[in-house]
Amino acid sequence: MIETKAYAAYTPTTPLAPFDFERREVGPHDVQVEILYCGVCHSDLHQSRDEWGGSIYPMVPGHEIVGKVVKAGEHVKKFKAGDLAGVGVMVDSCRVCDHCRQSLEQYCVEGMTGTYNTMERDGKTVAQGGYSTQIVVDERYVLSISPKLDLKAVAPLLCAGITTYSPLRYVNVTKGTRVAVAGLGGLGHMAVKFAVSFGAEVTMLSTSPSKEADAKKLGAHKFVLTSDKEQLKKYEGYFDVIINTVAANHSYETYLNLLALNGKMVVVGIPPKASEVPAGKLLDNRRSIIGSMIGGMKETQEMLDYCAEHNIVSDIEVIKMQDINEAYGRMLKNDVKYRFVIDLASLK
Repeated sequence: MIETKAYAAYTPTTPLAPFDFERREVGPHDVQVEILYCGVCHSDLHQSRDEWGGSIYPMVPGHEIVGKVVKAGEHVKKFKAGDLAGVGVMVDSCRVCDHCRQSLEQYCVEGMTGTYNTMERDGKTVAQGGYSTQIVVDERYVLSISPKLDLKAVAPLLCAGITTYSPLRYVNVTKGTRVAVAGLGGLGHMAVKFAVSFGAEVTMLSTSPSKEADAKKLGAHKFVLTSDKEQLKKYEGYFDVIINTVAANHSYETYLNLLALNGKMVVVGIPPKASEVPAGKLLDNRRSIIGSMIGGMKETQEMLDYCAEHNIVSDIEVIKMQDINEAYGRMLKNDVKYRFVIDLASLK
């Protein structure tokens, strides 16, 4: 077994603290990655505090993992020691259902195996995440990372990046598409970067006037203050696509009003309470609401390759592992631009 140092949540109400555990030995199809950096996703906080229910303790969060391959199993074909590699939101799936065969493993009929806070396919091992020094994963669920990019800024691409890249591709955002992004955070800032790179006209929708300058720095062409009724009126029926990254409770109606004929609102944020959907607003302009969850392994690799070609990474703030509880507190105040990334050297 492989000795691994980590930080874990032991209960929903206590701070994350040091935790030592063992990873499995490297099997014939496995890759062992020395974790160098791990992004901090808002879902880490939700799950460590059992805000979604079903949390398993002790829990090592983290699913935005990048590092270096230290060992590859004898049948591994894509990786060798020394390669840069990443592990995202999932580490396995059934591999045989129609969805998995279509490279849509995130929608595996049996349910994908999350990188943490879930049981692995053997039904007895608790999956533990990237707030740790090592991880062992089947090569099918390991991603290649280009050395062209700043490795620590690549980490959030494995969740925040693919969560926004996938729906933008799905709804065929291209040159001239009028895209609005609701919410400027870890997801929102990546949605802006990708949509701009695809040639779209990009507008930031926000309740905070202070976000306008930041949105423009990221490449947004326009800014709409959603608390200003006059601004909202001006953009009624305007947008082809709205990427809704907002994780706080809010009214869908506000955004639906802004969609043009056949407009689509793609929901990637998960508010704590169910959102009401006024049917009349869907009938108007034949609008639709679509949900989207990360991407499959093929598309995630495509996204990483696209980022290497176009020099796209996340805007980050690097922290030590020992500062994670303070970082969680700052996340709740939206006091980060736009993703914390843990330097795992701080655990060694």
